[in-house]
Amino acid sequence: MSRTASTPTTETEAPRVGARGWAALVVLMLPVLLVSVDNTVLSFALPEISISLAPTGAEQLWIIDVYPLVLAGLLVTMGTLGDRFGRRKLLLIGATGFAVVSALAAFAPTAGLLIAARALLGFFGAMLMPSTLSLLRSIFQNRDQRRMAIAVWASAFSAGAALGPIVGGFLLEHFAWGSVFLLAVPVLIPLLIGAPLLVPESRDPHPGRIDPLSIALSMAAMIPVVYAIKSFAVDGPSLYAGGWAVLGLLMGALFVRRQLRSDVPMLDMALFRRGSFSGAILVNLLSVVALVGFLYFVSQHVQLVLGLSPMMAGLALVPGMAAMIVAGLTVVPISRRVPPHVLIPAALVFSVVGYLIVAMTTHDHGVVPLILAFAVLGTGIGAAETISNELILSSAPAAKAGAASAVSETAYELGAVLGTAILGGLITAFYRGALVLPEGLPADVAHAAQETLAGAYTAAQQLPSQLGDALWQAAADAFGSGVTVTSLIGAGLVVVAAVIAAVTLRKAPTH
Repeated sequence: MSRTASTPTTETEAPRVGARGWAALVVLMLPVLLVSVDNTVLSFALPEISISLAPTGAEQLWIIDVYPLVLAGLLVTMGTLGDRFGRRKLLLIGATGFAVVSALAAFAPTAGLLIAARALLGFFGAMLMPSTLSLLRSIFQNRDQRRMAIAVWASAFSAGAALGPIVGGFLLEHFAWGSVFLLAVPVLIPLLIGAPLLVPESRDPHPGRIDPLSIALSMAAMIPVVYAIKSFAVDGPSLYAGGWAVLGLLMGALFVRRQLRSDVPMLDMALFRRGSFSGAILVNLLSVVALVGFLYFVSQHVQLVLGLSPMMAGLALVPGMAAMIVAGLTVVPISRRVPPHVLIPAALVFSVVGYLIVAMTTHDHGVVPLILAFAVLGTGIGAAETISNELILSSAPAAKAGAASAVSETAYELGAVLGTAILGGLITAFYRGALVLPEGLPADVAHAAQETLAGAYTAAQQLPSQLGDALWQAAADAFGSGVTVTSLIGAGLVVVAAVIAAVTLRKAPTH
């Protein structure tokens, strides 16, 4: 076929959108902003939740983990549903459900009910995330515009993470911890109004079929593996943890086998044969593990060990969030000239340095090194996430935008789970191993102090001053030692991500 002026042969020559398309981008940033605010606010509200609801160490981790775990398990399913029934329609259903359940979570009276509400939020959140990214793919067909749109979209994660601690800190200082969940309502109302007016509906002309067995297998693969990692990190190696890991891997293998043998698979496994797609997914996953794990232990360190209020703790991390936004936007023009297999590893060097700063300065008990560390770490993560997200969409056919977006968001949310499970679990294990309790503690107080740092803080407040001070000093020292070791492990994960990018992204799509 001959080439004509009206038929673009590359994505760079595709039609460019006008003001309406950029207005649609603003609307699609709202759910991303919400999810990011929700994750960061919860990390900062965790000390108050721990004091109010008195969860065990395992329940404390599940309060954080159950939302991204359920969300990650359902993202592929919801991506397929969006491809078949309409991505905008699924977005609106998810937004409505998320707002209602957020209001219920705000008044949860026990840790168990809060965990249940968080699981429901994961169900509706799974409808939000793949829809936003796949709708961007259909709106911005020109790759130059799409790359900038994705950078702006990704910056909403950083903006939400920066806004969350400030708004959440204000709420936590003036209201009960449940108020942080009510943030979802004013964010989602503009989405419910603006999406039908500005965002065009899109579908896959040949969507994957809805396969209940594949849905069950995907969940059965993810939950046991994450549970095994949590058990291994908190309680050490055991046959129990190993059994769960083997079960999860077996279910994962059955899921892949079923997709490969199906004429119309729920998830097109051919996407993973593209090295740039698989490599970008792994970079996404490991980057988020490093970021979420960092926020998990630093949010506790600055509030409980350094004694900052929730508001001041949030302000302390704003420079890091700003660095993520600036890096995500600045890297766009650079990416037109520097190939991704060079650019992403170079960016991730900053994140490694950030973790090393934490490892070397934790015992100084100062907030300035942590501010600097997060700013450096955020610079690397912001740039790497922008490039890897754009590569994921560019590597997949336009008709499979929903499936590609779902896999991308699955990597993001699985990274959030693993960040808390691996780094959060490790710091809990190191804390317990290094904690030397002073003599004379009642058995129930000793048990509470060994469970979590917040438990030790609460117990120390209830003891006579001398004994309470001794307990708190021992707990702070033990947690600081855990931060040092966990930071070195986090740096190692970022190095692995950089190596994967250098090896797998050599044949990534370029201009």
